[in-house]
Amino acid sequence: MFAGRGRGKIRPPRRTILNSGEVDFEQDWKSLSSSLREIHTKNASSLSFEELYRKAYKLVLKKKGESLYNKVKEFEENWLAHEVRPRILDDLPSSLLAVQDGAQLSANERRDAGEKLLQSLKSAWEDHNLCMNMTTDVLMYMDRVYCADNRKPSVFVASMGQFRDYVLRTPLPDRDTLTIASLLYKVILDQIQMDRDGDIINTALVRSCAYMLEGLYETEDEQELNKLYITSFEPEFLAASQEYYRSHGESLVAKGDASIFCQRARQAALNEQDRCRSTLSTLTAPKIKSVVEDELVKRNLPEIISLESTGVKYMLDNDRLLDLEMIYELSSWVDPRKEELKKAVQKRIVEQGGDINSTAKEASTAPPTKPEKVEREKGDESTKPAAEKPVNQQTGAAIKWVDDVLELKGKYDHILDKSFQSDQGLQTGMTRSFSDFINGFERSSEYLSLFFDENMKKGIKGKTEAEVDLLLDKGITLLRYISDKDMFERYYKKHLSRRLLMKRSVSMDAERQMISKMKLEVGNTFTQRIESMFRDMSISEDLTSSYKKHIRSLGDADSQRAELDVNVLTATMWPLDAMGPSHRDEGAKPICVFPAEIDRIKQSFEKFYLDKHSGRRLTWQGNMGTADLRAYFSEMKGKKTRELNVSTYCMIVLMLFNDLPSGQFLSYEEIQARTNIPDNELMRNLQSLAVAPKTRILVKEPMSKDVKRDDKFYFNEKFTSQFQRIKVGVVASGNKVEDRDERQETEKRVELERGQMIEAAIVRTMKQRKELKHQQLITEVIQQLNARFSPDVVLLKKKIESLIEREYLERVGDIDRPAYRYMA
Repeated sequence: MFAGRGRGKIRPPRRTILNSGEVDFEQDWKSLSSSLREIHTKNASSLSFEELYRKAYKLVLKKKGESLYNKVKEFEENWLAHEVRPRILDDLPSSLLAVQDGAQLSANERRDAGEKLLQSLKSAWEDHNLCMNMTTDVLMYMDRVYCADNRKPSVFVASMGQFRDYVLRTPLPDRDTLTIASLLYKVILDQIQMDRDGDIINTALVRSCAYMLEGLYETEDEQELNKLYITSFEPEFLAASQEYYRSHGESLVAKGDASIFCQRARQAALNEQDRCRSTLSTLTAPKIKSVVEDELVKRNLPEIISLESTGVKYMLDNDRLLDLEMIYELSSWVDPRKEELKKAVQKRIVEQGGDINSTAKEASTAPPTKPEKVEREKGDESTKPAAEKPVNQQTGAAIKWVDDVLELKGKYDHILDKSFQSDQGLQTGMTRSFSDFINGFERSSEYLSLFFDENMKKGIKGKTEAEVDLLLDKGITLLRYISDKDMFERYYKKHLSRRLLMKRSVSMDAERQMISKMKLEVGNTFTQRIESMFRDMSISEDLTSSYKKHIRSLGDADSQRAELDVNVLTATMWPLDAMGPSHRDEGAKPICVFPAEIDRIKQSFEKFYLDKHSGRRLTWQGNMGTADLRAYFSEMKGKKTRELNVSTYCMIVLMLFNDLPSGQFLSYEEIQARTNIPDNELMRNLQSLAVAPKTRILVKEPMSKDVKRDDKFYFNEKFTSQFQRIKVGVVASGNKVEDRDERQETEKRVELERGQMIEAAIVRTMKQRKELKHQQLITEVIQQLNARFSPDVVLLKKKIESLIEREYLERVGDIDRPAYRYMA
């Protein structure tokens, strides 16, 4: 193409020539016009451009610039109107005009006819540019002096406007409403449509005509926005594109395949950008991009996302990561927040989470499956440790719930990373959905605590540090979603206490690592009591060691004296109510009666302890301890004694038989009366001693798997075992998962604690602020407590009323706008 300006400098004429007499304008113009004709007919090789420049220079110098300027414009007008335009009309295929009248032509016929018009205009435009560049060289002085002084457009600019008016915009013969320009636009649009349909077109030819339209302006000031391409052709192109992509989108939606829609939409956008670079103009690129986004994507995307068989739900369920990536890309074009996509993803997460919750509920309410028979023939003693026994049905359901939620979380984390570019908005939406369905399941806190409990007892066994760390991180991720963290704390302390006291943790390092992670996640306040539990265990070890040294220092010569290992627990830090009944009821009557030899040791330790810590009181928790006994079996082959590891309650029961003559029995009622062990605990421990086949230390009459109040118990002198040390496990008291009554009791205690925390937060806030409006107080208290649980506004209001009644607060202001003042 051509620059449209003078291509070089011509040496100015000699002063002697310029000063010679008057000029004959008509004679000089005749010479110049003849030369201009030679230029336009491509016969300028014999011309002297220096001489022509000198003539034009003289005319401008002699004040004939206006006449020369008008004559040149008149010449160009005549040339374009009588030479160029007729030539284009002669090349105009009649089939193009027939198409305008409604004739049907094949794509090949339309393409050939259109290319003839495009080629004719391309040639005319290039010739006109070339000639006007040469003309500009001749009339350079006129442009620089006359045109500049009189604010006239240069000869080149004026001639471009003439090409626009006398070639492109003059109506065709016998067709007043049709011009070459309008015909050109229709041809270019038709060529573009063929290109969209997959036909091959001459893109370079179309590009040349588009470049021509870019070089022409509506006005002579040649502002960017006044380009003919922008004012005339582009609106028609965009309107046609809108109609095309609207129709194209409807046809794609009708196919009902979201993946195909995404592929076609993505490819359409790429094709249009490429078309702007190679065929039309880069000026159109952002505008056609908006057309594709609005008409093809934005109009149809909600329906595509919601397609049942191929939409986002299907993509998520079948891990169609590439399809999800495409639909994310399309969503980002039309909505920076991706609301439709986010809603679909959130909906599916809640649906899948609801299915997980329903499965867990069904498992927790299903009748228990028949347990795998524990009894085996003699001599078939299992050598597996107790930790590897399978968990019961409901505990298994709890762990499966956590595993399923973690699996679902991992799935969506992978999708977020691979398909959604870790989009912050989508991540927030996913987090909200996980939180909704997790908190919608009433046992989420308990199940998560059970998950940690089982893993701490055996799940992490054999794992590397990195694997343990990953497992704990996954659990902490779920803790992040749970809103009632105080409920989780209660269950976690309950399970942790059993692990610590029964020494069932695989790794104390892992336990401490878990506490550190919880502290980072929910703060120091949450873990204070849990850390105190660990401190108690550590202090108890030192205390036991000191007590043993104390006994040795007394020189006690009793070789039969039992050794005592004590865990002294801070009552306010341990969940004693959840760990089982204590040794005292409301009337302070001892529930458990220890054997005399054990009671002496208890009293000895109490004296030792209280001498060091005056003012404290020790409460013995018999249900949580264990004991090692040496038992003698008269009919045992070989060595007659065996070491038994039993619960404290089992020890108390077995020691009753020490003073019982051989062949005598104790009834259930007698055992209960002499030990005061609670019925449910006694039945469980007697089942372990008299029903479990491998640890049948006692014989029960009548023999059955259940213990009843009229049963009789004998010492089993015929008991045999190939093992020297025998662990008597206590029969589980039902499932580890709480039943309905236990759950209600837990909720009642949690609600009581929450009420206390709400009152403390209200008093703390008012003490600091002195006076607050009602809504401000509500807001600040909720903000303080949200980290542990979601406070109930109704309960919060009740606590405010209670504090007013107890004169911690007083009302100020009117009834419509209540406020409160702290009363010191």
